[in-house]
Amino acid sequence: MAMNSTPDAIFWYGCNMTRHGEVIRASARILEAVGVAAAPRGGPAACCGSPKDANARINGGMARRTVQAFNGSGAAAVITWCPSCHMNMQDSMAPVTPTNFETQHITEALWARRAVLAPLLTQAVPARVLVHGHLGFQGRVPINDLVPALLRLIPGVTVLDHPYRAPGHMCSSLAGVPGALADCHRALLAVAEENRVDTLVTIFHSCHREAVALERHGLRVMNWIHLLAAAMGLPAEDAYKTWRNAQDARAAIGDERLAQAGETAFARLVEPELGKPPVV
Repeated sequence: MAMNSTPDAIFWYGCNMTRHGEVIRASARILEAVGVAAAPRGGPAACCGSPKDANARINGGMARRTVQAFNGSGAAAVITWCPSCHMNMQDSMAPVTPTNFETQHITEALWARRAVLAPLLTQAVPARVLVHGHLGFQGRVPINDLVPALLRLIPGVTVLDHPYRAPGHMCSSLAGVPGALADCHRALLAVAEENRVDTLVTIFHSCHREAVALERHGLRVMNWIHLLAAAMGLPAEDAYKTWRNAQDARAAIGDERLAQAGETAFARLVEPELGKPPVV
């Protein structure tokens, strides 16, 4: 895509995906491979406003600027990743600041182009998987149906058809409820053991951050984008999972990255998260 050309779409990955850069990059490459020229947008400059829900003026200003920027791009569609961003666009952003684009979730965009996607999935990925579904986003986008359907296009993947669904739209909505996340993880481990599942597949980022520590219980954890990328031969190393499960997170990250992050920021914001045991 030329620098000054109008993109087909904006790939709006949200402001809370900084730990999972490989997912963003792989998603953008997969969209490009199926014929969607999607310009990635995210971070604080493209926020839905939800981090500032307690302040209506700041929240509204952030949301309005994001919609205006998307309108100004000339893109006909905004392809979302984050369920919170998707819901906020529908519920509060577009109704207040009129849009000149359609909003579509990335699973919908890829499923609509499955005839193009399927021949690109040439690498077998042997896995018997359980998809970590939630109830809360299914009414907006049939995410619990689309992700398994996309995974079934991959040679070697067997998807368990199981009815368990966690409450809420992703695990960040469970974290503040005492015992809720532990109940979810125990249920997932039980289903996996009972059905000889070797891989838990997460759909969204906050679920993935919590679930990767379950690898200490012998269950491989991958995001659905990691599986698609593997089948296409695209690089998508899950560095966060490596750091979270390392005996020494500092050694796993390395001195150069620690220096870039800054000792104070790492010690206060990152190290406590990486050192958490699995929530079960």
